[in-house]
Parts: sequence; C-alpha cells; structure tokens
Amino acid sequence: MTDTDPVTGDGGDVAGCPVDVAEERVRERILLAALPHVAFEGWRTATLHAAYADTGLSVAEGELAFPGGAVEIIEYWSDWADRQMLAAADQPDFASLRMPDRIATLMRARIEVNGRWREAVRRTMSFLALPSNTGRALKCTWRTLNAIWYACGDTATDLGFYSKRLSLAAVYAAVVLYWLDDSSEDFADTWAFLDRRIDTVMLVPKLRGRVRDTLADVLSPLRSRRPPVSSN
Repeated sequence: MTDTDPVTGDGGDVAGCPVDVAEERVRERILLAALPHVAFEGWRTATLHAAYADTGLSVAEGELAFPGGAVEIIEYWSDWADRQMLAAADQPDFASLRMPDRIATLMRARIEVNGRWREAVRRTMSFLALPSNTGRALKCTWRTLNAIWYACGDTATDLGFYSKRLSLAAVYAAVVLYWLDDSSEDFADTWAFLDRRIDTVMLVPKLRGRVRDTLADVLSPLRSRRPPVSSN
C-alpha cells in the first residue's frame, strides 16, 4: 500500500515524477494552502510559513519552491488561474459564440476560479497596490488580458492590439471590484454588470472606425485643394 504524499495529496511518489511535474505539484499545493491564510493574515511571512507547514514542507523547502516569496506565489496564482480559465475556451460551443459572449465567458470563468478565495483576492489587490508591487500587478493583468483575447481568436497586431487590451483592462478591473462586494445569489448581479460593461469593449473598433472615417471626410477637401500658382 502506498502512503499518501503530503505534498501532492495523492498516492504517487514525487521523486518518481519528471522534475517539472513534481515542481508544479509542489507549487500548486503551496498556493492552495496559502490562500485560506491570506484571507485572514494577508501576504505575511507567517502566512507563507503556515502554507509550507500545511503541505508538509519545511521553510527551506518552501522557499526553494518560491524563492521570490509572496510576489512570486501571487504571479504563479495569476498564471494558474489563467490556465484554469482557458478550459472554458475548450468547450465545444465556445467557437460558435459571438465575440462579446466569448469575452464574457472567459472573464466570468477567470473570476469564478477564485470564487472560494474572494477575501484572499481582496487582500492580494491591496498588497499589489503597494508601489513596490505595481509592476508585478500590471504584468499579471496584461498576461490575463492577452490570454483572453488570443483565446477569443483575436490576431490584431496594429494599434487595435493595445486599445483592445486597455479597454478590457478597465472592464475587468471594474467587474472584479463589483464582484468583491456583491452579495447577490450566485453573484447574479456581477454577471449582469459584466454583460453590460462588455459592450464597451466591442465599441472600441467601431469608434476607431468612425474616427477614421470622420478624419477622412474632413481631410478629403483639403487634399483636393491645390496650392495657388504663383504669377511670378
């Protein structure tokens, strides 16, 4: 009979796994052990030590898995949640959805991944708002936005690449903040708010096209003019 491994939570032997698989299992277990503590204690050293202990690791072993400490765990959490979110794009009917519905589906999935750890999300946002952590916060957010647009089939490489992500960033931030304080059943109010706000993302290419057309109309008479011919 094989004993249950304190790190992986299954009967397998970590030592028998490929290095990257074993490391991934350890990192995921630390993350999932840390989040309940984060909800009450925030991202403190004591929080990390408690998570290491919960996974059967010493402090030295835990720090080996995440040498960057709290910020590295948070970045891993963001990447982990992105990967969970993208499972929604693998559903058979996803490709048949309209673009706004694809975006809304993925954004909702991204938020629902963290449904069990809403208070931990709140504490993490406060932690990332510190000046020393804002760069990491922007990096994680940008990666999430890229994942959403690429999964939805967007291939823009021009100015639209940035405008779409900036527009989606504003919506994503607003929806997460709404969700954090939502007391409706199954967060129904949050999803209704998401559906309303997602329309603003889809307005971006339309507005950009209108601006381009308007400028063309304004400039066309100027282009038809000829400089006066000098009589000299």
